Amino acid sequence: MNKVVLMGRLTRDADLRYTQGENAMAVARFTLAVDRRGKKQDTADFISCVAFGKSAEALDKYCRKGTKICLDGHIQTGSYTNKDGAKVYTTDVIVDSWEFAESKAVADQNTGGDHPAADEGGFVEVSKDEKLPWD
Repeated sequence: MNKVVLMGRLTRDADLRYTQGENAMAVARFTLAVDRRGKKQDTADFISCVAFGKSAEALDKYCRKGTKICLDGHIQTGSYTNKDGAKVYTTDVIVDSWEFAESKAVADQNTGGDHPAADEGGFVEVSKDEKLPWD
């Protein structure tokens, strides 16, 4: 079984790009800072993550540097040869789903309020025609 559950903060805004071709798909790459449990000093692991499709677009639209999210996914490893001819090994968490891990008010304090406008309850208005990542 290959399953990963993480909770942490984006270290920077996600890098959203689209694949080429007739059926272009959104791909969002980001790094999640995940605190280590049981450590007395502030330590974190910085985990490379990749989201695809509507999930990637929603992450790019609603999350900024410092946003705390919880995600589940799986680990994928790979390799490539760089321009110097050296083999480079990669490890990424492929995001299956994600959700916010804190309220809008707390997120605004941590990210400087750079999110879509929310009402006093912390909810963001979404038009009835807008597809959500889990639809």
